[in-house]
Amino acid sequence: MKRLLFLAMAGLLVLPVRGQSAEEDLATIRNYVKVSDELATSGQIAYDQIASLAELGYDVVVNLATASESANALEGYMVVEAGMTYVHIPVSWGEPSMRDLEMFFDVMEMNEDRKVFVHCFANMRASAFTYLYRTLVQGVSEEEAKKAMDPVWDPMELEQWADLIERAQAEHKTD
Repeated sequence: MKRLLFLAMAGLLVLPVRGQSAEEDLATIRNYVKVSDELATSGQIAYDQIASLAELGYDVVVNLATASESANALEGYMVVEAGMTYVHIPVSWGEPSMRDLEMFFDVMEMNEDRKVFVHCFANMRASAFTYLYRTLVQGVSEEEAKKAMDPVWDPMELEQWADLIERAQAEHKTD
């Protein structure tokens, strides 16, 4: 009985806000950036916004935030229940690693033909990893890729993120 009640309550959490379009719903997410028709990044999504992601045709949700019982404990379950693929790569804020970045690159390459939504808590990890993927793997110019990151933050202002970006650029240099 408790399980049925829980599932019923969880189902209520994914109902979109009445009168609000799915696109308007996503625009309320912290630091939401629509990079292209096939890619968007943002801060933490609420459970009730998952239905909007599905409605807009997103196929894959990539979560780069660390696990949080209060913020994203049920996210994977709810994303999968909404018919999308869920990938969680918990990237340390204080120590972002090349291993995590390479895993992200692999996930993005495996899903290059699908609509992908990348997020973390504030769209800092997500925008930086997406910037690196677009510039180092897809060949997008730094100027163009920065347009999706600049409204959120400048990772070069934090040593650990500047180090990661510089290391990634050095390792992926294609002269």
